Amino acid sequence: MIGIFDSGVGGLTVAKEILKNTNRQQIIYFGDTARLPYGTKTPAFIRKISRKITKWLIKKGAEIIVIACNTSSALAGDTIKREFKVPVFDVINPSIKDVLQSTKNKKVGVIGTPATIKSLQWQKKIKRKDKSIKVYSVSCPLFVPLVEEGWVDKKITKAIAEDYLKPLKEKQIDVLVLACTHYPLLKDTIREVMGKKVKIIDPAKNLAKEINLFLNKNQKSNSSFSQKKNNYFFFSDAPYNFEKISKLCFGRKVKIIKKIEDPFSF
Repeated sequence: MIGIFDSGVGGLTVAKEILKNTNRQQIIYFGDTARLPYGTKTPAFIRKISRKITKWLIKKGAEIIVIACNTSSALAGDTIKREFKVPVFDVINPSIKDVLQSTKNKKVGVIGTPATIKSLQWQKKIKRKDKSIKVYSVSCPLFVPLVEEGWVDKKITKAIAEDYLKPLKEKQIDVLVLACTHYPLLKDTIREVMGKKVKIIDPAKNLAKEINLFLNKNQKSNSSFSQKKNNYFFFSDAPYNFEKISKLCFGRKVKIIKKIEDPFSF
């Protein structure tokens, strides 16, 4: 079973790609809606809660952990990988190679939550591989509530996107990383603002491919998923607008929802 966690419903974009790219895998998803947004929390809090959620997922039977949240990946990813014995995947590392291969003018943009941008993890990991690449980062905090409201194609959404992305357009970037799981749901608007010449990277796609490669190389891990089973979606509080968001992600409503009885017990 693949355990996936995020601060809310945005990680469903990651779950969608994993289900699409892996063969007959069962997932258990945890959205920490009682504590969102993670993007404004302290690094210490992010590490603490990421540990607890990981333990919970493993107790539920998860053999692989996927940190779908960019903020948790940036601030707690190394900690989780170091402290737990199960395979752990984050949403940052699988896309670094894609960034390096995609940029022609070596000007890359990264958009994410305040905490993700402040961590500088994308910038550090990209420049560790190629110091000549210039990375321009912009925090886009309003994108998350816009997606949660289902306003993915409103005029106000495009106006906000134009304001956020203006500095990146002025820098003439040719690659833009969507460093938040909510942002792929705004991909059409972002593409319209940035133009067709800018490649938009959705880290969820690269993450799903890396997990699929891992499963193919590790038949022992893959064998336990031989029969199709239900996927489970847990939340620490009833997710706002869940039916609408799940339909945007999967093209249909997700019916299996379970709410944790005492979300603050872990």
